[in-house]
Amino acid sequence: MKTDIHPTYHPNAKVKCACGNEFTVGSTREEIEVEICSACHPFYTGQDKVMDTAGRVERFRARQKAGSAKKEALATGKKTKTPQKTQKKSAAKTKK
Repeated sequence: MKTDIHPTYHPNAKVKCACGNEFTVGSTREEIEVEICSACHPFYTGQDKVMDTAGRVERFRARQKAGSAKKEALATGKKTKTPQKTQKKSAAKTKK
């Protein structure tokens, strides 16, 4: 095995975040500067925001609700009403 080819390991390397948080880790560099850390990242802080673009979240929730209603109806043996969009599509197909 070759000697002197590995970098020096620093067990107390300082990490500085742009938010001001500082902590120590083991690294091959003495000082590390990062833009985001666990103290300021939205995933870890719980301040995650859902960006609703053109009502996508509402449409998704409506599809989920319709799917669960259909699943329940199949379990009980009742028929469910189809959403208006599918009624319009099926009406357009029968006209052709």
